[in-house]
Amino acid sequence: MGSDELIANLFRISQTEQKLKKDNIQTEKEANETHYNIGKNIREVIAKNGGTMPEELPTPKKSLKQLEKENKKSLKKQ
Repeated sequence: MGSDELIANLFRISQTEQKLKKDNIQTEKEANETHYNIGKNIREVIAKNGGTMPEELPTPKKSLKQLEKENKKSLKKQ
């Protein structure tokens, strides 16, 4: 996950959290709807501003598990 996608996710999470608190949303159904709508709005802003949609961002060549495994091996050699 690149910085753009990470930032969009963090923004979505923080906006959802604020809305849940502000509107005193209690039920799981309402929370899911709120989460979905905030995510939809953020995607619209990304598209409107000419940003790259998350699904179009490049994927890393190695997975996080592969990187962690390599890191553990290099630490053992030291």
